[in-house]
Amino acid sequence: MICGHGSRNRIAVDEFSQLVDAIRLRIPKIPVQYGYLEFARPIIREGLDKLREKSVKRVLAIPAMLFAATHAKNDIPSVLNTYSSDTGLRIDYGRELGVDRLMIEAAGERIKEAIALAPEIPFAETMLVVVGRGSSDPDANSNVAKVTRMLIEAFGFGWGETFYSGVTFPLVEPGLRKAVKLGFKRIIVLPYFLFSGVLVSRIRQQTANVANENSNVEFLSAGYLGSHHSVVDTFIERIEEAYSGEAVMNCALCKYRDKLLGFESEVGLPQESHHHHVEGLAETCNLCEEECTGACEEISDAVLENSHHHRHSHSKYPHKEHPLGPSSFKTPPNSGESKEV
Repeated sequence: MICGHGSRNRIAVDEFSQLVDAIRLRIPKIPVQYGYLEFARPIIREGLDKLREKSVKRVLAIPAMLFAATHAKNDIPSVLNTYSSDTGLRIDYGRELGVDRLMIEAAGERIKEAIALAPEIPFAETMLVVVGRGSSDPDANSNVAKVTRMLIEAFGFGWGETFYSGVTFPLVEPGLRKAVKLGFKRIIVLPYFLFSGVLVSRIRQQTANVANENSNVEFLSAGYLGSHHSVVDTFIERIEEAYSGEAVMNCALCKYRDKLLGFESEVGLPQESHHHHVEGLAETCNLCEEECTGACEEISDAVLENSHHHRHSHSKYPHKEHPLGPSSFKTPPNSGESKEV
């Protein structure tokens, strides 16, 4: 059972389905289903229903998440535990893709593809920017930074920075505006995402905004990970780990277990999903990255927080008002005007 987040973007949903098909080809004797937390169907419970219809006795559930944050630590386990309790079906939970040599290999291939289109500038005069999803979990955010460093040393880039598409800081556009001041001739922007979608579109658009203002710097946009064969290989490894009982999530820096500096109040929060309000929502779009504005994803935080349909125990991110972070997401630096994203 491959457990995804879900997207309103039809392209992203199709790409997820294609990845699952690639996994099926690798393990033809094992039934494989998938489901989403929100915004798309089938939802996770529906995928599990299909497996039960095949009379399976044990399910290996793999979170299709790059890093372990709230979705992998709380939301998906809550759905799986509830389903297992209701049906008696054994579900063994695997671990996220994580910081893995195969995932770094896939990211490296995307960088090589971008460089091949403009190979003239030396690596030492090139900055690599890796953009992660962004989370309220500092453990997941720090893993993106580790991937950045692994890629810098793999290629020998002159410098590297890690930015995020939302929730935490620094965000892409304000981050790039500061990055260009370092004086590198070329900046490669790698969206460290599995699939397309509104967030990848935002990264492209915000990169273009900064590139248009800095014609002296060459900007290259690398592709997201997609169904690269090394990504599929990583999923197979996670399945094998879950089957053998070796899937152990790293809890050393988990804010729900240990008192991390700045996140002490989140120790011991209940494991529960907060996606029920959009579970199975099937309003999708077919816009490509160049056309997508992200307007369909602009749901007010205040509306969700105040809605009686969305009460849950997740703490508010302590750096919400950071000047390079979430509160500035719709306001470009040096501007008093808001801007739709």
